[in-house]
Amino acid sequence: MIYADYNGSAPLLPSVKEYLHKRIDSELFANPNAIHSMGQKILGGIEKCRGIIAAAMGCYPDQIFFNSGASEGASTILRSVLEHAPKEKCFVITSAIEHPVIPSALGFYEKYRSLTVLKVEIDAAGSILLPSLEKLLNDHRGKIALVTLMAANNETGVIQPYQQIAELCRAGGVEFFCDTTQLLGKGEFNFLDSGVDYAVCSGHKLGALSGSGFLIARDPQKLLPLVFGSSQERSLRGGTQNYLGIETLAVATKDFDQNKHQLPALKAARLKFEKEMKQQFPEVIILGDRSDRLPGTTLISYPGVHGQAVQIELESQNIFVTTSAACTDNQPETSKVLKAMGVEDPVGRGVIRISLSYSHGEKEYSALAAALKAAYNKLTRIQSY
Repeated sequence: MIYADYNGSAPLLPSVKEYLHKRIDSELFANPNAIHSMGQKILGGIEKCRGIIAAAMGCYPDQIFFNSGASEGASTILRSVLEHAPKEKCFVITSAIEHPVIPSALGFYEKYRSLTVLKVEIDAAGSILLPSLEKLLNDHRGKIALVTLMAANNETGVIQPYQQIAELCRAGGVEFFCDTTQLLGKGEFNFLDSGVDYAVCSGHKLGALSGSGFLIARDPQKLLPLVFGSSQERSLRGGTQNYLGIETLAVATKDFDQNKHQLPALKAARLKFEKEMKQQFPEVIILGDRSDRLPGTTLISYPGVHGQAVQIELESQNIFVTTSAACTDNQPETSKVLKAMGVEDPVGRGVIRISLSYSHGEKEYSALAAALKAAYNKLTRIQSY
């Protein structure tokens, strides 16, 4: 079996599984906010995890706030910034390729406080055009509440120039929320060096427990709670902490930090696979192939061959991929991300996304190449009848 949907959700890492087996046997379970010794041990463990994650993320421990994942983190950040912003700051800059949480939240705030959402231009490969962003920042100087752009696209794997974006935002006096959901655990990232003001993480993208995550804030004093409660997470995220999820986050981030040296080999195997597919099938298109991408992500299309048909063929061989983002995998149409890139329907409807992790390499890509060749040969023969 080859599971190739790591951009959708990563399986639990072996190190996380091993940790959980030992952790459950320890019988240390209590409310972290209780003053008895068991509660205090768990609370101390949470703070230890915060330190481990901070070391891996390149930030300070007090800049990390645990939550249920990136959607909650993004919602918290947008609420914090947009409710703090003065009325004259009535513009938000984003793009057409963001995760659905961003347009959904901005749609609410457009009505709630009469915001105007501006979209930066992207090129045909799905990369944000810095001159377009710079123009928007200059044209609306002093009136922009926030820039919110992703670090890596979940469909194409294209890595955006987020450090240059951060520089432009800093020069324009605007806060920058960088959606790092797909980058963390798949590519290197250092929060303080990046220059971004806010970042987010979902544990299930890293191989930690689903329902765990965190946000990072350069200035935590600017945050407002989205989930109300007591004094948990310095009164910024109510509810009893998901301490098992938090512990697995620490295990997973440490695992990535210790194994990120494998990323170049993963990228080399991916490029070899893509070259082989193009040589075998000249019609094949790799979306975003001229841009820097996540080491293990390929969005590939055989125009005219439906992606869901390819997906079914691969699944019959125990290989699991998606046709775009996992959250829209059941929609047999060109995704909004590809439409924004100008991708036509024969290509957009033919895509499948292959996403692997740093633990994979040539073995998995060789098997994928063989299975995909067989699928394309079969489906093109059927199509020609």
